[in-house]
Amino acid sequence: MPLAGAQGSPAAAGARRDSAGAAARPPGTGAGAGAGVGVWQERGVTQALRRSHATWYHAWTAEPPGYIGTTKARFVPMMWGAGSLTDDELAAAAEHGPWLLGFNEPDLASQSNLSVGEALDLWPRLESTGLRLVSPAVAYGGADPDGWLDRFMQGAADRGLEVDAVALHWYGGDWHPRAAVRQLTGYLDAVHERYGKPVWLTEFALMRFGVDPSVPAARTQARFLRLAAEALAERRWVRRWAWFGLPAAATGRSSGLYRPGAEVTRVGRAFAGLPALAAAADARSDP
Repeated sequence: MPLAGAQGSPAAAGARRDSAGAAARPPGTGAGAGAGVGVWQERGVTQALRRSHATWYHAWTAEPPGYIGTTKARFVPMMWGAGSLTDDELAAAAEHGPWLLGFNEPDLASQSNLSVGEALDLWPRLESTGLRLVSPAVAYGGADPDGWLDRFMQGAADRGLEVDAVALHWYGGDWHPRAAVRQLTGYLDAVHERYGKPVWLTEFALMRFGVDPSVPAARTQARFLRLAAEALAERRWVRRWAWFGLPAAATGRSSGLYRPGAEVTRVGRAFAGLPALAAAADARSDP
């Protein structure tokens, strides 16, 4: 998906390895462990992020965006594309480790639009941050032999480049929640089997592109989210996942968790009610 705004919405490598054990462990247990959100600007977005009890978030940026105030959720930086790889952006990302997300949907011309060779040539710039690196997140086909991700992972291995986890996006068009969860987990299982790496699912929801309505009724989306969270928690190698997204449109159907002004949606109630997140609710403040 696009950068958040478009929605309308150098530590040494040795230091990275020294912290690998702690960073590589799952950030908790239960259906809400590692539960995060994609965030872009909207009225009341900081309050919404607090109320969601998300453990982490990303905003398709190298540093926390200025429209987000203080929250308990931890920010994870991203190098969106080739244009992100400035000295200033890399330095900003290095301050917000220990993880760094790679390029956003390089397999799509409308997104970061990088060939495999271009991404591999740029990857040492990400390594220079000393952070733990998550692969570029392809839009689809992550388990396909000779697909974009497959060629990138093989090229990284051939060049001795560091890739500590694999990032994926998934948008399902089957509006039967249990069937959609089977499709999602089948995809994740195939990717994990192919590469043997921890997986970060950094965007997902039920969504059909180019049709109306593009998302199902709120009850269907909420049930899918609850079932998917349970299935993801069973896969310890799914280290983190991020729902798409925190903001919701002011009216109509949406996969978002909060409408403008931090008005919770049915999907937002389902997210905040995930067991591991609900258990931590009393420890979080909402000034």
